[in-house]
Amino acid sequence: MKIILAFDSFKGSLSAPQACAAAAEGLARLASPPQVVQCPLSDGGEGFAQTIREAAGGDVLAIEVAGPLFEPEHAEVTLLDGGETAVIEAAQACGLHLVPAAQRNPLKTTTFGVGEMMAAAVAAGATQLIIGIGGSATNDAGMGMLAALGWRFFDENDRELSPVGASLATVQRIEPGNRLDNISLTVACDVTNPLFGPHGAACTFAPQKGAGPAGVAELDAGLRHFARVSADVLGRDLAECPGAGAAGGLGYALRAFLGAEYRPGAEIAITLSHLRAHLHGADLCITGEGQTDAQTAYGKLPAAVAACCQRAGVPCVCLSGALVAGWRELYQCGFTALFSTSQRPQPLDSALAEAQPAVADAAEAVARLFIGGKTH
Repeated sequence: MKIILAFDSFKGSLSAPQACAAAAEGLARLASPPQVVQCPLSDGGEGFAQTIREAAGGDVLAIEVAGPLFEPEHAEVTLLDGGETAVIEAAQACGLHLVPAAQRNPLKTTTFGVGEMMAAAVAAGATQLIIGIGGSATNDAGMGMLAALGWRFFDENDRELSPVGASLATVQRIEPGNRLDNISLTVACDVTNPLFGPHGAACTFAPQKGAGPAGVAELDAGLRHFARVSADVLGRDLAECPGAGAAGGLGYALRAFLGAEYRPGAEIAITLSHLRAHLHGADLCITGEGQTDAQTAYGKLPAAVAACCQRAGVPCVCLSGALVAGWRELYQCGFTALFSTSQRPQPLDSALAEAQPAVADAAEAVARLFIGGKTH
């Protein structure tokens, strides 16, 4: 029997590779352990590069970059295809997890380190960059990323501006830098928000990054202004493009200034991890995430995995830390069954601490049920 383990992370407890390893531990308890293929997945946020590397192989390019508050951070670019393709996880340079809760303020954070990662990948010989942009602490419209590539931003007095969210409203002149000509850029982006407005980057995401009402209003006005100035420089206005508001406008800069293509993060992860090939000859696929609800149907990895399994004719079971309102509708996505890994009522902290054995136990139970059904 061949079982594929294609987990997303359980946020706050298990990374995707750890979730797959936990399920594999449970399956190893069976009297006749199955052939197990671990295929951890990530849709572009924290853990994206490592997950792709563990699923698809590849080398590591380790560098030091500027973090969201300009402090030095260790970052790793994953190199695939002999170095021609580089997978970049923006959260390693500008992730919310890098900013202490008391210092979170998207008026002061930058994506500068993301540009440094991109430049390092190109200098190492990569001609295709795949950039996961989830989990950012920023709202600088990609000014920081562009600044690391040599773009410069000036105010009305021709003073160069620091590439942070607070500078957006005062940009009056943009001096072009490296456009990464002849480099293919693909952005893992599941967000469809425009750059500004009630559903834009600031109004939708800035509060969770530490902005209060006044900060949100300042950032939204800054994004509007920056889009107008940028449109004059670029000769096109992409502020309303779905995905422009991703990662505090980093999605906008990557597409408008550098010509990047957006693709769903789940699609990129499934392609790079070779999940479709792994499903050939498989008897069962087990996927999972920390919480499953109605939103899972809208581009989240478990639903994308279920759709792949349905096309391949492979049963797909989802193991989730919690099944929340709307999960029953997910059977329409191709899931064979969905189960919670929770074994008893318990506080969230306790559930997070016990996630590893809970996933192992649930995977074992699913496999026993599946094998029992095939033998009767």
